[in-house]
Amino acid sequence: MADLRRRWVRRVFTLAILVGAGSVPLAGQQADCGGRASLLITVLDESGSIVLPGATVILRWTDAGRMPVREATDADGRLRVCVPRDASQAVVWAEFGDHSSGQAAPEAMASGEEREVRLRILSSVPSGRLIGRLIDKETGRPVATAAVGVVGRPTEAASDRQGLFRLTGVPAGQHELRVRRLGYAPLSHRVDVTSGLTTELEIGLVREPVELEPLVVSTTRSRRLEIKGFYERKDWGELLGLGSFYTAEDIERRNPLRISHMVQDVPGIRMGLENARTGCPLRVILDNIIVDADVIDDLVLPIEIAGVEVYKGAASLPAEFGGADSRCGVVVVWTK
Repeated sequence: MADLRRRWVRRVFTLAILVGAGSVPLAGQQADCGGRASLLITVLDESGSIVLPGATVILRWTDAGRMPVREATDADGRLRVCVPRDASQAVVWAEFGDHSSGQAAPEAMASGEEREVRLRILSSVPSGRLIGRLIDKETGRPVATAAVGVVGRPTEAASDRQGLFRLTGVPAGQHELRVRRLGYAPLSHRVDVTSGLTTELEIGLVREPVELEPLVVSTTRSRRLEIKGFYERKDWGELLGLGSFYTAEDIERRNPLRISHMVQDVPGIRMGLENARTGCPLRVILDNIIVDADVIDDLVLPIEIAGVEVYKGAASLPAEFGGADSRCGVVVVWTK
């Protein structure tokens, strides 16, 4: 354990700035949130005695349609986030390597107020995450304010207005997941949690009196795509209509000869990976490296791809893919 802590302290990090989320670095500077509330998040080891620079903090606004914040802590193991004016509730947790913290849900704050959140990485017990969406099985609509928990664990998560819930720091192994919501039949379902990975669930609840069996679909997320923030961008991008997203399973079903053929199927994209409205070429990024659009098919085969993101204009771009060269749109390709 001591060796692990020393490696944490020595770890080199990069602090990225997500402009759209309103986060700002600390580094001895005073945060200017323009009178808005702010969260000061500190990530520590399990003992609470060592701060963890470079830990990834994930913060999801539960009462506003905004992309989640995904940022690294600074040299003091801290990250300050300005609360958007249209948001007041959030769920926040931290990840470090294959380990996670528990999640916190700070209470709503007044303008100008700063609240500190301390997250401890649970490293002594291998843990994973459960992330899912609750829908009404009959109508397909999201089910909000349902209580979701794991038997034997003290904390529960509440589904938000999109029906999304997250449980972090869940010990690896088989657990019984329970879902309760007034007006719906209670659900119990066995789930397998893998250390360092996220198990994704889609749960169809049935209204009382019970006439149908609840439906649960379970998949395990790609660790590489999760680290790169692909799933957060996919969840919110599809919800808000900001882009088109393909996983390895989508590519296998489509079975394109070249990946550019699949990208060209996106409305508004034409041959040569050009924006059909403006005629200018899309920027292509392969594993965080900018490449020419006309050579992407020579660099990677569809079978080698884990995920693809397609954004058709600057207005829909996440901050990490922005820039003057991205005004016509961006294609982001992640290999396995």
